[in-house]
Amino acid sequence: MLAILAPIIVFGLVIFVHELGHFIAAKLTGVYAPRFSIGFGPALFRHRRGETEYVLAALPLGGYVRMASRHDAEAAFIEGGAEETDGLKEGDVGYDPDAMKPFGPRPVPENRWFESKSLAARLFIMIAGVTMNILLAFVVLTGLALAYGEPVIATRVVGAVRPPATAPTLAQLQAGDTIVAVNGAPVRTWSEMAERVDGIAPGTVVLRTNRGEVTVPVGTPGAPTSQQLLGAVDFYIAPVIGDVLPGSPAKRAGLRVGDTIVTIGNWPVQSWSQLQELVTPAAGTQLPFQVRRGGKLVSLTIVPESTSQKDPVSGQVRSVGKIGAAAADPTTREPIGVGDAVKAGARGTWITAGKIVGTVRGLITREVSVRQLGGPIAITRASVAAAQSGIESLLFLIALLSVNVAVLNLLPIPILDGGQILINIAESVKGKPFSSRTRENILRFGLVAILLIFVMSTFNDVVMGFRDIVAKLFG
Repeated sequence: MLAILAPIIVFGLVIFVHELGHFIAAKLTGVYAPRFSIGFGPALFRHRRGETEYVLAALPLGGYVRMASRHDAEAAFIEGGAEETDGLKEGDVGYDPDAMKPFGPRPVPENRWFESKSLAARLFIMIAGVTMNILLAFVVLTGLALAYGEPVIATRVVGAVRPPATAPTLAQLQAGDTIVAVNGAPVRTWSEMAERVDGIAPGTVVLRTNRGEVTVPVGTPGAPTSQQLLGAVDFYIAPVIGDVLPGSPAKRAGLRVGDTIVTIGNWPVQSWSQLQELVTPAAGTQLPFQVRRGGKLVSLTIVPESTSQKDPVSGQVRSVGKIGAAAADPTTREPIGVGDAVKAGARGTWITAGKIVGTVRGLITREVSVRQLGGPIAITRASVAAAQSGIESLLFLIALLSVNVAVLNLLPIPILDGGQILINIAESVKGKPFSSRTRENILRFGLVAILLIFVMSTFNDVVMGFRDIVAKLFG
């Protein structure tokens, strides 16, 4: 039952919280809000309470809070009709002779119009939805950290080393080494090691291993940053499959969760880093895999797909081979207190937002392929999969999607919050509002842009689903 309801819970909650932010801000600033809608277009369900009508609409592309505005007619084609001309009339079901338009004959007082408020109040209303989404993600991630503990990479064993040209001494570190201390301070886990390296002032870092000490410059001119240093060293991960992406080369070839990679070609594979070293340069090449599955050896042939990826050390974008599989989760959980859980929630929200911003930037600069965009079908599939994995995965997906909605709503597309913020600031600088025709054209452009993104992401979903069907039919 949870798997069936998961898409509604995930998407519905995230959109509801976003629009609730706008609604609460409108109420706090005294703006009349006659409609609170989840979805666009014709209403499937509506219920009026007080001066607001609550609507569930046919097109699940988001939602909106209708506010009293001088520009009511320009937004009518998106938000279900103009209140002034399409409001209820005497004799209509739901007509209230004591109510303001659109539910009755009373005009909306000018001091309750959106435009009557100061720029600061209007910006507060527009940014409130994004704020609520960030708050939802923070609360969920904080709760998860408190309930399940903080993820910790328990190993201290090095999996692979890719020394940057700016730190050749890092080559002294080898796969299989165990890092036992950073600048003389003992470390128990890889997570603790990474935290210590990340917090080091510019200078040098001394990594003590079971074989000796390695001194590496960090943060100084000509030296790698702490993040570049951490990106150059991987921790050991066993070559066990933890996830296979739908429609991926691995999925089509029959690779399964739980498989242990034994060989690729004629090369034995003993770590995930070795798997990556063999797959990365082999885009478009048939690679014979031998995997251990339930005590038996199974042979597969996988053709890695070419994918653009930024090198974590050099920062350069390059084409690499990917099979669409992830390693089994190497983390364990350690119980933490309320204070640390709050820090973990804030850190997780910040990191997630940063990754989404990076993805958007990558799409704009073409470092990330548009084929990686997922739409409503992908969200539905991810929701069902998360629900089947358990409540923790479902809640994490809610937090991830909530941050996605927050970041994407700040894009400068007219019908999104970011676009509306720019329009209001531009009008304030100009000293007068744009004409009705200009506003309507701007909104139409925004709607077309959103629909194009929706069509593109849905097309990607359909192609991925078709590939899955073909793989199941023809193996």
